[in-house]
Amino acid sequence: MDRVTIKDKTFQVSMTENEIKQRVKELAQQMSRELEGKNPLLLAVLNGSFIFAADLMREMTIPCEISFVKLASYQGTTSTGTIHEVIGINEDLAGRTVVIVEDIVETGLTIRRMIEQLGTRRPEAVKVCTLFFKPERLKEDLQLDYVAFRIPNDFILGYGLDYDQQGRGLKDLYTLVK
Repeated sequence: MDRVTIKDKTFQVSMTENEIKQRVKELAQQMSRELEGKNPLLLAVLNGSFIFAADLMREMTIPCEISFVKLASYQGTTSTGTIHEVIGINEDLAGRTVVIVEDIVETGLTIRRMIEQLGTRRPEAVKVCTLFFKPERLKEDLQLDYVAFRIPNDFILGYGLDYDQQGRGLKDLYTLVK
Protein backbone atom coordinates (compact mmCIF):
# COMPACT_ATOMS: atom_id res chain seq x y z
CA MET A 1 0.00 0.00 0.00
CA ASP A 2 1.67 3.17 -1.17
CA ARG A 3 -1.20 5.31 0.13
CA VAL A 4 -3.69 4.92 2.94
CA THR A 5 -6.61 7.02 4.07
CA ILE A 6 -7.18 7.31 7.79
CA LYS A 7 -10.39 9.13 8.68
CA ASP A 8 -10.21 12.36 6.66
CA LYS A 9 -6.51 12.35 5.72
CA THR A 10 -4.38 10.61 3.09
CA PHE A 11 -0.86 9.40 3.79
CA GLN A 12 1.93 8.18 1.49
CA VAL A 13 4.69 5.68 2.35
CA SER A 14 7.85 7.58 3.24
CA MET A 15 9.91 4.79 4.81
CA THR A 16 9.55 1.04 4.52
CA GLU A 17 9.39 -1.43 7.39
CA ASN A 18 12.71 -2.94 6.19
CA GLU A 19 14.45 0.45 6.31
CA ILE A 20 13.13 1.07 9.83
CA LYS A 21 14.06 -2.39 11.12
CA GLN A 22 17.57 -2.19 9.66
CA ARG A 23 18.19 1.13 11.41
CA VAL A 24 16.69 -0.18 14.68
CA LYS A 25 19.09 -3.13 14.50
CA GLU A 26 22.05 -0.76 14.00
CA LEU A 27 20.91 1.38 16.93
CA ALA A 28 20.54 -1.70 19.17
CA GLN A 29 24.07 -2.80 18.24
CA GLN A 30 25.45 0.64 19.15
CA MET A 31 23.56 0.67 22.44
CA SER A 32 24.69 -2.87 23.24
CA ARG A 33 28.34 -1.85 22.76
CA GLU A 34 28.06 1.39 24.74
CA LEU A 35 25.93 0.03 27.60
CA GLU A 36 27.62 -3.34 28.05
CA GLY A 37 27.81 -4.34 31.71
CA LYS A 38 25.10 -1.83 32.72
CA ASN A 39 21.92 -3.97 32.48
CA PRO A 40 20.03 -0.88 31.30
CA LEU A 41 16.35 -0.35 31.97
CA LEU A 42 14.57 0.61 28.75
CA LEU A 43 11.72 2.88 29.79
CA ALA A 44 9.31 2.93 26.84
CA VAL A 45 6.87 5.82 26.67
CA LEU A 46 3.37 4.66 25.75
CA ASN A 47 1.53 4.56 23.47
CA GLY A 48 3.66 5.40 20.45
CA SER A 49 6.94 3.69 21.30
CA PHE A 50 5.68 0.18 22.03
CA ILE A 51 6.53 -1.30 18.60
CA PHE A 52 9.91 0.46 18.44
CA ALA A 53 10.75 -0.61 22.01
CA ALA A 54 9.89 -4.25 21.31
CA ASP A 55 11.96 -4.35 18.11
CA LEU A 56 14.84 -2.52 19.79
CA MET A 57 14.93 -4.89 22.77
CA ARG A 58 14.83 -7.97 20.53
CA GLU A 59 17.94 -6.68 18.74
CA MET A 60 19.89 -5.90 21.93
CA THR A 61 22.76 -8.31 22.58
CA ILE A 62 23.30 -7.46 26.25
CA PRO A 63 21.15 -8.11 29.30
CA CYS A 64 18.56 -5.37 29.68
CA GLU A 65 15.13 -4.87 31.17
CA ILE A 66 12.06 -3.05 29.91
CA SER A 67 9.25 -1.18 31.56
CA PHE A 68 6.52 1.08 30.25
CA VAL A 69 5.34 4.50 31.37
CA LYS A 70 2.52 6.76 30.36
CA LEU A 71 2.70 10.50 30.62
CA ALA A 72 -0.23 12.41 32.04
CA SER A 73 -0.38 15.73 30.21
CA TYR A 74 -3.95 15.91 29.01
CA GLN A 75 -7.06 17.62 30.31
CA GLY A 76 -10.01 16.24 28.41
CA THR A 77 -8.90 15.86 24.82
CA THR A 78 -6.37 18.68 24.73
CA SER A 79 -2.72 18.50 25.72
CA THR A 80 -1.75 21.06 28.32
CA GLY A 81 1.85 20.95 27.14
CA THR A 82 2.88 20.15 30.72
CA ILE A 83 3.46 16.70 32.11
CA HIS A 84 1.73 16.35 35.46
CA GLU A 85 2.92 12.85 36.18
CA VAL A 86 4.91 9.95 34.84
CA ILE A 87 2.67 6.95 35.49
CA GLY A 88 3.92 3.42 35.85
CA ILE A 89 7.46 3.49 37.23
CA ASN A 90 7.54 0.78 39.86
CA GLU A 91 11.24 -0.10 39.53
CA ASP A 92 13.95 1.18 41.86
CA LEU A 93 16.02 3.43 39.58
CA ALA A 94 18.77 4.25 42.10
CA GLY A 95 22.14 3.51 40.55
CA ARG A 96 20.60 2.23 37.29
CA THR A 97 21.22 3.29 33.72
CA VAL A 98 17.81 4.27 32.38
CA VAL A 99 17.16 4.69 28.66
CA ILE A 100 13.99 6.61 27.81
CA VAL A 101 12.61 5.07 24.59
CA GLU A 102 10.44 7.50 22.62
CA ASP A 103 8.73 7.20 19.27
CA ILE A 104 9.38 10.82 18.34
CA VAL A 105 11.05 13.90 19.81
CA GLU A 106 9.73 17.19 18.52
CA THR A 107 9.91 20.17 20.92
CA GLY A 108 11.77 18.23 23.62
CA LEU A 109 9.47 19.54 26.37
CA THR A 110 8.19 16.07 27.24
CA ILE A 111 11.67 14.57 27.40
CA ARG A 112 13.02 17.46 29.50
CA ARG A 113 10.24 17.05 32.07
CA MET A 114 10.63 13.28 32.12
CA ILE A 115 14.39 13.53 32.72
CA GLU A 116 13.71 15.90 35.61
CA GLN A 117 11.18 13.51 37.17
CA LEU A 118 13.45 10.49 36.73
CA GLY A 119 16.35 12.41 38.29
CA THR A 120 14.52 12.48 41.62
CA ARG A 121 14.85 8.67 41.72
CA ARG A 122 18.68 8.84 41.70
CA PRO A 123 19.56 6.86 38.55
CA GLU A 124 23.24 6.54 37.65
CA ALA A 125 22.48 7.85 34.15
CA VAL A 126 19.48 8.79 32.04
CA LYS A 127 19.86 8.42 28.29
CA VAL A 128 17.38 9.19 25.53
CA CYS A 129 16.67 6.96 22.54
CA THR A 130 14.20 8.06 19.89
CA LEU A 131 13.05 6.53 16.66
CA PHE A 132 12.31 9.87 15.01
CA PHE A 133 13.64 13.35 15.73
CA LYS A 134 12.41 16.62 14.21
CA PRO A 135 15.37 18.98 14.80
CA GLU A 136 13.61 22.06 13.41
CA ARG A 137 10.90 21.81 16.10
CA LEU A 138 13.28 21.44 19.07
CA LYS A 139 12.81 24.06 21.82
CA GLU A 140 14.87 22.46 24.60
CA ASP A 141 18.63 21.99 24.80
CA LEU A 142 18.67 18.19 25.03
CA GLN A 143 21.21 15.40 24.80
CA LEU A 144 19.66 12.79 22.52
CA ASP A 145 21.95 9.81 22.90
CA TYR A 146 20.44 7.50 20.29
CA VAL A 147 18.53 8.81 17.26
CA ALA A 148 17.39 6.42 14.55
CA PHE A 149 16.12 9.00 12.04
CA ARG A 150 16.20 12.78 11.72
CA ILE A 151 13.11 13.78 9.77
CA PRO A 152 11.46 16.96 8.49
CA ASN A 153 8.53 18.56 10.28
CA ASP A 154 5.86 16.45 8.54
CA PHE A 155 2.94 14.64 10.15
CA ILE A 156 3.71 10.91 10.17
CA LEU A 157 2.03 7.69 11.23
CA GLY A 158 2.62 3.97 11.25
CA TYR A 159 5.09 1.75 13.11
CA GLY A 160 3.42 2.74 16.38
CA LEU A 161 2.60 6.37 15.61
CA ASP A 162 -1.02 7.33 15.14
CA TYR A 163 -3.50 9.81 13.80
CA ASP A 164 -6.37 10.10 16.27
CA GLN A 165 -5.52 6.61 17.64
CA GLN A 166 -5.62 5.04 14.15
CA GLY A 167 -2.79 3.73 11.97
CA ARG A 168 -0.41 2.52 14.72
CA GLY A 169 -0.34 -1.00 13.28
CA LEU A 170 0.85 0.03 9.82
CA LYS A 171 4.22 -1.61 9.22
CA ASP A 172 5.68 1.20 7.09
CA LEU A 173 6.00 4.87 7.97
CA TYR A 174 3.54 7.17 6.20
CA THR A 175 3.65 10.94 5.71
CA LEU A 176 0.58 13.15 5.38
CA VAL A 177 -0.11 14.14 1.77
CA LYS A 178 -0.65 17.89 1.69
